[in-house]
Amino acid sequence: MKILFADVFPPPRLERLRGEGHECRYAPALTGDDLPGAVPGFEALVVRSTRVGAAALEAGDSLKLVVRAGAGTNTIDTGRARELGIDVCNVPGANALAVAELTLGLIISADRRIPDNVADLRSGAWNKKRYSRARGLFGRSLGVVGAGAIGLAVAERAAAFGMRILVLASPRRGGAARARLAALRATEPPSLGELAEKSDFLTLHVPGGAQTAGLVNRDILARMRPGAVLVNTSRADLIDEPALIEALDTQGIRAVVDVFDGEPASGEARFDSPLARHPHVYGTHHIGASTEQAQLAVADGVASVIAAFVDGKVINCVNAAPNAA
Repeated sequence: MKILFADVFPPPRLERLRGEGHECRYAPALTGDDLPGAVPGFEALVVRSTRVGAAALEAGDSLKLVVRAGAGTNTIDTGRARELGIDVCNVPGANALAVAELTLGLIISADRRIPDNVADLRSGAWNKKRYSRARGLFGRSLGVVGAGAIGLAVAERAAAFGMRILVLASPRRGGAARARLAALRATEPPSLGELAEKSDFLTLHVPGGAQTAGLVNRDILARMRPGAVLVNTSRADLIDEPALIEALDTQGIRAVVDVFDGEPASGEARFDSPLARHPHVYGTHHIGASTEQAQLAVADGVASVIAAFVDGKVINCVNAAPNAA
């Protein structure tokens, strides 16, 4: 196949695909605006965060397959792709451990105020009195929204710290997920509002998109207890950001966040975010899946999607027609 890689992709895996006979163009600097001019002639397009809009899909005169090197596909116009007969596939679960590790790192950082410790020491300030006030994680409650691969990985790691696990899981979750939750002795409150009330830390692990946009709104935030921490390593649009800033100012809650409204699409840029600047927020640069282990696993998943497609099979398709087999 003739494949355009419009995002970063591990060089060893790229060479492996070339060795299998694929013609690969590696152009990680391409943006969503560049794609309509770059995609003609290519049969497959591989992206991570690069936006794939209708214009790019319509310009793809040979395009048959778009692969999201990750799980979420909210940056791809999957509906227009289906209308054009283009399959959109993803690689679910491959980066779950990396996101779970960052999530736990942020939770520990919030409890022990690690970033503030470091900042003060670097500025020459010693304040052991202030930073000796952490509560600790043992026995505290972690509310997990979503019981997919990432949510379960977070819950299992938090349980190892002795945290009490509460989960809001889709009724469609199968037996394997239910067995893992049972092993953790997780409880399942009936609603997001009740989960928010009972959680010392509330962490989000559901896909972005129209169905979950604004999931954590002013009403949900109002039900969080003083001192609670909201954790988002999933998608920015899950949270009503102005409402969160208001709650940070008035309710005595905090947030640790890896994803932001309007964050830059490029690897380096100026970024002025009211949420990122807020004194009750610890933020990271949308790096949840950015470990070498995760990127290699995702790349292997991409290669599997491409190999299956060449063999006439479409795996991990997210835009199949409702009546498709």
